Amino acid sequence: MTTVILVVMCVVVGALELYAGKQSKDQANAFTRRIEELNQQVTKQNNVLVTVGEQLTAELARVKQDVLPALDDRLRHSSGQVDELAARVHEADDHLRTQGARLQELEQQRVTLAALRRKLTEVEATVRAVTGAGAAAVEGRVDAALDRLAELERGGAEILVLQRTLTRTLETVEDVVAELLRFTEGRLDDTVAAALTGRPQPPAGALSGSPAADAGVTATGRLWTRDEQLQDILTDLYERCVHANRLDVRFRTAEGGEGPATGSSARHRYFLGGQDAEDLAGAFSALLISTGADLPRNGPASGDGRRGLARVEPGLPSGVAPSRPPEDEAALKALLRALFESAGAVAQIGPLMAVRTRDELLCAVLTAPQSLELESDEVFWDPAAATVRLRRLPSHQLWDLTAWAATS
Repeated sequence: MTTVILVVMCVVVGALELYAGKQSKDQANAFTRRIEELNQQVTKQNNVLVTVGEQLTAELARVKQDVLPALDDRLRHSSGQVDELAARVHEADDHLRTQGARLQELEQQRVTLAALRRKLTEVEATVRAVTGAGAAAVEGRVDAALDRLAELERGGAEILVLQRTLTRTLETVEDVVAELLRFTEGRLDDTVAAALTGRPQPPAGALSGSPAADAGVTATGRLWTRDEQLQDILTDLYERCVHANRLDVRFRTAEGGEGPATGSSARHRYFLGGQDAEDLAGAFSALLISTGADLPRNGPASGDGRRGLARVEPGLPSGVAPSRPPEDEAALKALLRALFESAGAVAQIGPLMAVRTRDELLCAVLTAPQSLELESDEVFWDPAAATVRLRRLPSHQLWDLTAWAATS
């Protein structure tokens, strides 16, 4: 019996060992399969990383070959332009100092001439008192000397006027050069940003000699008035209206008016950016329609005799004005009222054109072909001719604000 039990126990132990061995072999096989799967995943990821690395290497090579040389050329070209403009500014500054020194010398000469004239007057009095004979000849000589001194003084005064005019001109040139420097620096920053971000950049025209060709300039503007005393006020209100309509002044120029239509006041041209011309036309049309809802265009006044600007705000009863008008409406109203105070003025902001003559104030929203036609005919600077041309526009493009401005 004991032997049977031992035999059975041996058989059981053998079976357990066989089972344990089979389990260990299965675990080893499963572990091997897992390692092979992990190895395959690592191989795939390694291949992906190799592919990405090759793509990055090719992209870096393309940037080094194409983008960086072009960027370096642009930077060198722009740096040369900036250095040239800076040299011109320094030359203008040196010229101003030289003219200031000359002005001081002329002032000293004027003082000396005045003292000499007083001395000659004293000599004349002494000679008249001492001598009797030949007094007429001496007096003639003294008078000739005094006349000569008077001519020299007048010449000195004219030179002083010319010096002051030259100084103002040089200051204007310095302002223009400073704006060109700011404009060029802005274009250079845009070029560098476009190269670093990889985004396409519009074709630059800031250094081509025509600011309007630059991609950052989307609209042009003009301002002129016959009344020189209103020039500074109109300029301030005009630029406020420009900024209120989300436009930026990219560049401005000023030139002397010529001809009987414009008088001697300076003509100011603006190159604006920040809004597309078509968007500006829609915005100005909507603004004039909403602010002039009670203004019958090209027709008789309303029943109460008042034609004016009054924006109708949502939620307010008819005829009730809002407590505070929007910024663009307030800026436009202020500009139009200032134009009405002038005896003759022209203001243009992109498609918007306002003309003031001695009898009326007109406002119109022009299309691109209409603006080009008026500019080709040089009508923008002549209020009378511009009024005649604006009267030919369709009624939905023209607003007669004379009665509104007279009563507001």
